[in-house]
Amino acid sequence: MEELRQQYLRQIPSVDQLLLLPEIKEMAEFYSHKVLVENIRGILGEFREKVLQSPLEKLGDIQIDSVIFLEKVAEALQKEQKPSLQPAINATGIILHTNLGRAPLSKAALAQIAEIAERYSTLEIDVETGERGSRYQHIEDLLCRLTGAEAALVVNNNAAAVLLALNTLAKGKEVIISRGQLVEIGGAFRVPEVMEQSGAKLREVGATNKTYLRDYEQAINEETALLLKVHTSNYRILGFTAETSLEELVELGKKYQLPVMDDLGSGVLIDLGEYQKDEPTVANRIQTGVDVVCFSGDKLLGGPQGGILVGKAQYINKMKKNPLTRALRIDKLSLAALEATLRAYLNPQKAIENIPFWQMLSLSFPVLQERAEGMAGRLKEIVGSLGTVELEEGTSKAGGGSLPLDEFPTMLVSFAPQEGRTEKWEASLRKNRPPIFTRMQKGKILLDPRTIRGEEEEIYQAFQKIRDELN
Repeated sequence: MEELRQQYLRQIPSVDQLLLLPEIKEMAEFYSHKVLVENIRGILGEFREKVLQSPLEKLGDIQIDSVIFLEKVAEALQKEQKPSLQPAINATGIILHTNLGRAPLSKAALAQIAEIAERYSTLEIDVETGERGSRYQHIEDLLCRLTGAEAALVVNNNAAAVLLALNTLAKGKEVIISRGQLVEIGGAFRVPEVMEQSGAKLREVGATNKTYLRDYEQAINEETALLLKVHTSNYRILGFTAETSLEELVELGKKYQLPVMDDLGSGVLIDLGEYQKDEPTVANRIQTGVDVVCFSGDKLLGGPQGGILVGKAQYINKMKKNPLTRALRIDKLSLAALEATLRAYLNPQKAIENIPFWQMLSLSFPVLQERAEGMAGRLKEIVGSLGTVELEEGTSKAGGGSLPLDEFPTMLVSFAPQEGRTEKWEASLRKNRPPIFTRMQKGKILLDPRTIRGEEEEIYQAFQKIRDELN
């Protein structure tokens, strides 16, 4: 019987035989010989594995002919041309979804990126003198106007901002920080690890839930270079707690002539007001007299990835001269997007109207309910007897390590597929092009209209496609 398996294996052509086919020769006009050979080998390997692993009685189900191989090779080559990084539809209701790229950019930011990407730009040249300039000149004045700081600098993300600041201000020296603020950020990176890479020495004070001003003061010695406060933007400690305020740390820093740094994490430029009353603005922090504040560009700011440093000129200017700054610098396209985003904040109302993060956060419940009702009506027509579509009240989240305790009322579209098919529907939506990401809860797929940005038709088409495949 194993001879039958060997017969099937012998029917599988060699790479050279397939390369002689006219159809493959046509493909060679568009793909290199190396790419063609790699893909052909991969397809042939899949067929050999299928023959070797299939039960003998199932071998007859395996089609082995040139047409099948040509189709498979064509599919593989087409896949080569599809970018791995692709647009996605976020139906989760998590506005700043880290795994989905956090903040979508405003139309103004996109236009600025396109213009700068297509042409040469004044990235590092002074137009007035014709001499070499600084890339930071394009956003420094804006950041200073918006925050009240003396100087500003931008690097490629907030972890880089912390690394640069600590390396500049405290390399080889001690940095005092509360134990309750030794946070872990995305990808399992932790503040102590970032600090270690900077060359600064960690000096923990207080307890996880309580740290007093006296704890900081008792730890100060001749090796102390910096007092660091980390805003718990991605978690909260509740209950039996005590925390030293930034104002108290600033006064302590003045007493001992030590700089004070505030890692604000998310960072917001306008008062969140009705959405969150306790989240401090960057300007609020600068007004305390703190020496350095750092925060992210792609969280509550609603811009591109970036680590923004603002504060006293004597410290920011020192960071600009650190060789690390070049290694961590922001690129021209992110800089273009950041400048456009910051300009929107010159009129806070315009920022709320035009920056996608604020657009989504500010959507009212009646608007969300109307959108959900429209979606539910269409989906009922599409799925028919394959499942049940209903509306249910729920909540959205800011996400991205921002406003961790805050949830925003929304109306969800709930789809309960026929028993046992929830995972299949979720996987099919996720593998759609563009992929659609949803929530799954108690055998239901939930779609939140808050983060669906005019993509309803694409969602309907995906549901229709899955319905047709299941019927």
